[in-house]
Amino acid sequence: MEDQAKYGGLHVRITRSGVGSTPAWTLNWARFLRQSLAMSAKNLRILFVTSECTPWSKTGGLADVSASLPAALRALGADVRILMPAYSGVPTQAAESVGHWPATAHMPAARLLAARLPNGTPALLVDCPMLYERRGGPYQSDANEDWADNAVRFAQLCRVAADIGRGGWTSWQPHVVHCNDWQTGPAVAMLQFASQERPATVMTVHNLAFQGLYPPEVIGEAELPTQSYRMEGAEFHGRYSFLKAGLAYADAITTVSPTYAREIQTEAQGMGLHGLLAYRREVLEGILNGIDTAEWDPSADPHITRRYDSASLEGKRANKRALQVRLGLPEEDCPLFGLISRLTGQKGVDLVAAIAPALASLPAQLVVLGRGDPEHEEAFKRLAREYPFAISANIGFDEALAHQVEAGADVFLMPSRFEPCGMNQMYSQRYGTVPIVRATGGLADSVTDCGGATGDATGFVFDDATEAALMEAVRRAVEVFADPARWRALQQAGMGRDFSWGASASRYLDIYRRLAAERKPRRKAPAQASKDRSLT
Repeated sequence: MEDQAKYGGLHVRITRSGVGSTPAWTLNWARFLRQSLAMSAKNLRILFVTSECTPWSKTGGLADVSASLPAALRALGADVRILMPAYSGVPTQAAESVGHWPATAHMPAARLLAARLPNGTPALLVDCPMLYERRGGPYQSDANEDWADNAVRFAQLCRVAADIGRGGWTSWQPHVVHCNDWQTGPAVAMLQFASQERPATVMTVHNLAFQGLYPPEVIGEAELPTQSYRMEGAEFHGRYSFLKAGLAYADAITTVSPTYAREIQTEAQGMGLHGLLAYRREVLEGILNGIDTAEWDPSADPHITRRYDSASLEGKRANKRALQVRLGLPEEDCPLFGLISRLTGQKGVDLVAAIAPALASLPAQLVVLGRGDPEHEEAFKRLAREYPFAISANIGFDEALAHQVEAGADVFLMPSRFEPCGMNQMYSQRYGTVPIVRATGGLADSVTDCGGATGDATGFVFDDATEAALMEAVRRAVEVFADPARWRALQQAGMGRDFSWGASASRYLDIYRRLAAERKPRRKAPAQASKDRSLT
């Protein structure tokens, strides 16, 4: 039996066969179950490839996930190793050199260093000073300009990832190479077109808006597989898309919330890739991110003035006073709103800036922490000058202050136009800071609207990305804030939510097991095992 489908002008023929009266898929499923039972978590080897990881390099939620998800997987028994660039801020002094990649026609030489994250997770660092040791961030200079050679910089990371995946490093060969966002997409394509037996691949989309688009000349400059530059592969309107290379060829695709997985299959939020994602929907799954509940725990947080939990919420009042004193705001009992964010249009920060004067007149206070687009940074600095007793603008990033805002604020604002997952709304609920969020992506999946009563509600949710809708949600929050009993119930409901990685990590393990059961990596001779003994 044959079905035909059409994707973007490409005709695809799908053959379905049966064996006698028993469908082939039934036999395959039975075989898969037998293989899956044999593949325990302790047998799984996972290479987790990322462009940033807390605390060594961070621009957003990807860095937090790259530290906490592998740690949660290791706690479940999997052998997970992180692969990332050795940026200038990554501590390499005590790292051990465990591999070397020679220079090629276009790529400089690179060393592989073995280290460990503070949480104990083994990390492999691609050491290439020419590409990674620079002032500025992992993707941009201090002037917020993209590095001109980003394609080569991240192709180098992918080159090493693909070689490790093919078993070209040591006896440690992963069953699965798990890639994250556009910077790692070409590794999937490199493995797809490798002549050697390859591991399974997973591609996780943390934010579809960033795709790594380059002119086709980059194929030679970054030594990308020429076979991947086709419409059903990495080609995207005449450019090479790093992200599409991963999405087109990965054995499984995940994204960071169930709602976002549905949204990106639509024209409205698919960023031009909705056709491909809808076509591959059978291998696409949305798994809500977890958070590091040890790092974000108000009962043990070293950054805050007074530790507290849901039974001792009076401690939160002390943190509010300390935050007001630190930022020069009056020590008033009015609602204090917090905003910690990249200052970009995606995050809806322009909506917050627009209603800030109305917030100040409620009366209420607003604390902003973040950096981003110059026009948004300047808007909040101007508001802080105009309303010095109500608004505090802190341009930049300060980890301790981020914890203090979560502990000291009464309400947290996240009016994102789109939000794949978001983490601050989860941090906020854990800290008894009630979130106001727009109903999109992971925000819709993790916050339950108050709706005029408390019950299982944990925050305030609004639909339209408008100033009026945001202000209406603010007014609802202020009304409940005026009723201490209702407000405390709302806080305690949020603090009772479980946002740990346990359930989500188990779902990733299920994906890995399924893929690993279908594909067995080639093993090298035991004599080479000593090369990576430091990473066990």
